[in-house]
Amino acid sequence: MRIIADLHIHSRYSRATSPQMNIEQLAAWAKLKGITVLGTGDFTHPAWSREIEATLIPVDQGLFRYQDTYFMLTAEVSSIYKKKGKTYRIHNLIWAPSFKAMKEINRALARIGNIASDGRPILGLDASLLAKIVFDIDPHCCLVPAHIWTPWFSLFGSMSGFDALAECFEEYADKIFCLETGLSSDPAMNWRVSALDRYALISNSDAHSPQKLGREANVFDCELSYFSLVDALQSKDPRRFLYTIEFFPEEGKYHFDGHRSCGVNWSPEETFRHKGVCSKCKKPVTIGVMHRVNELADRPKGYVPKGAIPFKSCVPLDEIIAEARGKGKASAGVIREYQELVRRLTSEFYILLDAPEAQLRHELPAVIAAGIMRMRRGEVSATPGFDGEYGVVSVFGGDPEDAHTEHQLQLFS
Repeated sequence: MRIIADLHIHSRYSRATSPQMNIEQLAAWAKLKGITVLGTGDFTHPAWSREIEATLIPVDQGLFRYQDTYFMLTAEVSSIYKKKGKTYRIHNLIWAPSFKAMKEINRALARIGNIASDGRPILGLDASLLAKIVFDIDPHCCLVPAHIWTPWFSLFGSMSGFDALAECFEEYADKIFCLETGLSSDPAMNWRVSALDRYALISNSDAHSPQKLGREANVFDCELSYFSLVDALQSKDPRRFLYTIEFFPEEGKYHFDGHRSCGVNWSPEETFRHKGVCSKCKKPVTIGVMHRVNELADRPKGYVPKGAIPFKSCVPLDEIIAEARGKGKASAGVIREYQELVRRLTSEFYILLDAPEAQLRHELPAVIAAGIMRMRRGEVSATPGFDGEYGVVSVFGGDPEDAHTEHQLQLFS
């Protein structure tokens, strides 16, 4: 069966998250999106883990259910520590197949630091020691380096990361089998680094509000179980791990280099010309994901390794509607139209990925159908994100025909 899985989210117990990040709302939005399996997020938080255990029904093979939505036990840990005289800040995902493993992990981490302070706890714990704790508790648990290129908190981050996975995880490096590429990179960027060929490249939303579920996700054709999903990733079997759903990476908050406070947004080439120094405040700029990939890459742009799992780049439906309507995506009108279109055509992912063009043009407003088809063809314009500022991806920018269609729609709406 086809399974869409988003395995990195947060609960309402994490900082800067919506109070609607509860099981009921998560399940409801997963159905709207077309997500089959959703990570719980934050299982290390005592209150959230109790809620998870009280609400979710265990099903066979390591998954849990609430109504029609299946959940996998997931958490994210922030490790901040010194190693060989340098401070590292690494975020890692933990996946667990049982409540028993979840509770044992929580007991072990509670002895190290305060896991009740935030849904994503900050611990002074070497990433290799975190790996030891997780794998010693249950070898079926998984440890996944999160958003591996983000400058400040990731495995390869320009400001606080390593140059090689083995430097970070030491003797546990061989137990790592997949890497989360993050919103500011896509698989094509990662394919330029030959050292990553052995890993499955996964994508998740890292959502802090229900509306952002599934902005990145993974698509499988396998048995609906924890162990089948994990095995599909470990084996990189293209018959079971079909593709990932991606942001256009320019939309991510750290795609390019720059200084948000100064309004400086640079490509890696521009940063090189300025010797990494902001032209306004004369301080070093934040080195973004594209720049960091260039530093570690040993292949040219466009290289596709043998056995690479494909991907599809998407613009979220609410963003397409908002651009078509000339309104913010959080406006009441955009939200109403989003919910109506999804109810009409079953799910957001069906609309974005699967619905035939003829059905889109019959069921949707013409300008929205046109925007979706442009997105599918990759006909978008982008202003890259930088230094914590999201980029802007447009499906209509610069196209006279679609601009005219949009204008006519506004006249009669």
